Amino acid sequence: MKVTIFKPSRNVMQSGLGKTKLWVLEYNPATPRGPEPLMGWTASGDTLNQVRLTFASMDEAIAYAQKKGWEYTVLPEHTRRVVPRNYVDNFAYVPPEKSAKA
Repeated sequence: MKVTIFKPSRNVMQSGLGKTKLWVLEYNPATPRGPEPLMGWTASGDTLNQVRLTFASMDEAIAYAQKKGWEYTVLPEHTRRVVPRNYVDNFAYVPPEKSAKA
């Protein structure tokens, strides 16, 4: 069985960092998804797609996968880039650039 271990990024629709501090172990799909014949909804016979295990650290997730004998892939952690800015910078005067004609 193959699994992926990663640290989720924050939701782009919100400014909070909730649910981004834990490492997640997800199972890779064993069967492809396809349209269900009656309603046409997307279906899969693999119920492990619904399982997400969380761990406090990457090492715990790797140890769990090794203990179970699974192949695992670790995705690199995304680091948050903070650009320090002051509120007053929003109102700073920036002179217009001179045109090439002048």
